[in-house]
Formats: sequence, C-alpha cells, structure tokens
Amino acid sequence: MTGPSVAAYLVVSVLLFATGAFGVLIRRSPLIILLALEIMLNAGNLALLAFSRHAGNGDGQIFALTVMVVAAAEAVVGLGLIVAVSRQRVELDVDRLTSLRG
Repeated sequence: MTGPSVAAYLVVSVLLFATGAFGVLIRRSPLIILLALEIMLNAGNLALLAFSRHAGNGDGQIFALTVMVVAAAEAVVGLGLIVAVSRQRVELDVDRLTSLRG
C-alpha cells in the first residue's frame, strides 16, 4: 500500500472535526453553523474511508456514502429553515431564535 498511512488521515480528520466544532461553538449565524456541521461530517467520512482503506474492504465507503446522503438531507432542511426565518424579516442570530412558530 502506497501513500500516507492511516494515522495521517486520522490526524487530518481530527483537525477538520475540531475546526467544525469550533465553528459551531463560536459562530452565531445559522448558515455558518450548517457549514461547520458539514465540515464535521466530512471529517467523519475521512475517518471512515481511512479505516476502510486500512481494512482492505469497501464497508467504510458504503457508510461514507450513507453519511453524505444524511448530510445532504440535513443541508436541505437547514437551508429551508433559514429561508423561512429570513422571509419573516427576523434577524438570523441563533441565540435569539427561540421558537419556530409560523
């Protein structure tokens, strides 16, 4: 097997996950929080693919595709909520969003 080892992929995965977690904890914009969540999901995908490569089978790739489908659905629902809230001319600050009344 040529290329970087599994440890190198896991280090990059941990750095990506920490960056995403930092973005979720620090930012107040729902759009930035969704982007940070996507970074965290991609970090998990990278770890799954690294272990799949190490084991020599395709199970991790199947799980990574499943996570991508869930991430796409999460992005659609999240962006729909952001559009619905912004149409009401409400300031998009996650600390001030306390209810989802219509």
